[in-house]
Amino acid sequence: MKLNDVHQGVHKHRKPYRVGRGPGSGNGKTAGRGHKGQGARAGWSCPPAFQGGTMSLVRRVPKRGFNNRFAVTVATVNLRELERLFQAGEEVTPDALRAKGLVRRPFDVLKVLGTGELTKKLRVAAHRFSGSAKARIEAAGGEVVVLPGKTPVADKQNQGA
Repeated sequence: MKLNDVHQGVHKHRKPYRVGRGPGSGNGKTAGRGHKGQGARAGWSCPPAFQGGTMSLVRRVPKRGFNNRFAVTVATVNLRELERLFQAGEEVTPDALRAKGLVRRPFDVLKVLGTGELTKKLRVAAHRFSGSAKARIEAAGGEVVVLPGKTPVADKQNQGA
């Protein structure tokens, strides 16, 4: 790529598509609307799911389930992964996990689970810990740091339950 080629072929102000301007234009007479019928009239529009009067697919397929817009997205990490990727004395934070590629997608809360063994002394900072994970981190001489964030108790208080 050359600097003088960057804007080649880019048209900021494209001329409007002119229809109904005679047979020579290729879109004269009916102006691309065909002959007669509903679609040939001005102001005609149709619902996006309309299928010519047939029961549309959107209405035929059964609706199942529910998607909670307010649900907290929880990313999970197991102790065996911390054992594999971190050295003794290191600090495990959400940013460190993202840097090492353990968590990739966006999340609201990070939870450490207790699958696997931990032999290294680590300072683990996360929003939530399972009971076994907390016990194993402390048994290995490490430190558990609970980050402020959405905890299950706070979530229930906010919902009024």
